[in-house]
Amino acid sequence: MKFSEVEEATWSELSPYFDTCLIPYTGLSGKESPIEATEALARLRDFMDLVEIPFKGRIITYPAVQYGQGEDLSLLQEVCRNVREAGFAYVIVMTADIELIQGLIEGCDLVLSRKGFNEETGGAGIAAQIKDKIQEMWQRDSKMEM
Repeated sequence: MKFSEVEEATWSELSPYFDTCLIPYTGLSGKESPIEATEALARLRDFMDLVEIPFKGRIITYPAVQYGQGEDLSLLQEVCRNVREAGFAYVIVMTADIELIQGLIEGCDLVLSRKGFNEETGGAGIAAQIKDKIQEMWQRDSKMEM
């Protein structure tokens, strides 16, 4: 579910079910032409569909962090920390064009970078890999609580 679909009147009763925040990361530099920026956003949107559609009842998507080439991840880290402080148990960063490595972003439980998946498996194969990674993240945390 996208943040813009949430209604104030229903958030208090829905919030316990949305324990995971998805933060899209575009990684634009500002040097892109309007066409290149549009294409980058479209790639990210299509990649995000692999999470937003199957996990609609548990994951809420926040606005994207649009700029940054990966050298300075401080803004992205701050956003991750802030959404966790706002009450989300899990934070996922998702990017289509930038290769981010798990563990580089403090406050983030899972990084899903399209470049980290085998494109030869096609959309269904990538979707299955993403589903496995998200479920492993949730299970890992529940095992730690035991």
